[in-house]
Amino acid sequence: MSESNEGPDLSTLTKVDRLVHEPARLAVMALLYVVDSADFTFIMNQTGLTWGNLSAHLSKLEEAGYVLVEKSFVGRRPNTNLRLSEAGRAAFREYRVSMKGALDNLPE
Repeated sequence: MSESNEGPDLSTLTKVDRLVHEPARLAVMALLYVVDSADFTFIMNQTGLTWGNLSAHLSKLEEAGYVLVEKSFVGRRPNTNLRLSEAGRAAFREYRVSMKGALDNLPE
């Protein structure tokens, strides 16, 4: 019986966008991908992230141009509304296709 060194091509996994791949940021981007926009509190509640942790991850996503942040007031209370930019939507789509392709090629 001969062993084959030919396995599934997993090289795409080494090229995924690490900014998106980090679990907390992936959760935020996945959530924002399926809604037009969401406020900070909603995202915090849906992801289970703490205020500080979510804030740090959103800062990284905003710096990359993936998330757009809009600050306003609702009554007298500050409100932070977030949505994916076109670049963020494209990055998430590309990440999703790369991961799906790599994982679909694994043997059962």
